[in-house]
Amino acid sequence: MSEDRFTGIPAEAFEFYEALAADPTKTFWEAHKAAYLSDVRSPLESLGQRLRDEFGTVRLFRPYRDVRFSKDKTPYKDHQGMFAERGDGIGWYVQISATGLMVAGGWYSSSPEQVKRYRAAVSESIPAAKLAALTDALEGAGMEIDGSRVATRPRGVRADHPNLEWLRYRTLYAARHWEPAGWMGKASAATKIRDQWRALTPLLDWFANVVGPGETSAGTGSQNGL
Repeated sequence: MSEDRFTGIPAEAFEFYEALAADPTKTFWEAHKAAYLSDVRSPLESLGQRLRDEFGTVRLFRPYRDVRFSKDKTPYKDHQGMFAERGDGIGWYVQISATGLMVAGGWYSSSPEQVKRYRAAVSESIPAAKLAALTDALEGAGMEIDGSRVATRPRGVRADHPNLEWLRYRTLYAARHWEPAGWMGKASAATKIRDQWRALTPLLDWFANVVGPGETSAGTGSQNGL
């Protein structure tokens, strides 16, 4: 793990993923692994060290794809993500890729029990209004709201339910994306990312209180291959 010497995310990090997209092979990876370690992994490890005092342990995801059950056998992910856990399936996220930097947070993975608790909450007007206020504030700050949803409506929910749109969600998060820019290569980028994570914290707190632990309390790290 790199010490807290964060000096920014270099332009070479984004360039690495541009090149990987053009040649997503083991041959390329082995030839450029040193660049991945120095330009991608090391800066993010240092950023995680900078953020952990406020958000807890920050872990990087593995760069390899799990291709066991996928028709797409591309061995490497087209991005590098890192995650700080607030609760089971709930946390703050940073990702770099060829398209730039994404800072996000929310409820990313769910057990049936968590979905049941969430829908029980947002079926009521007061919790749904609170969630709407939190997401409206984040959208006003430049973030986008997304997540996995059922195509129509959950079983047993009437078509004219006033909170139907909230009830359709099975996961939900807010994210902001920037194309590669000079400010990312400076140490002050950590402050901007920290501010984004702070803005996301009320939403994460709401999810942690509403959806609670997963069935096994395994946490997002074990579910997503950290």
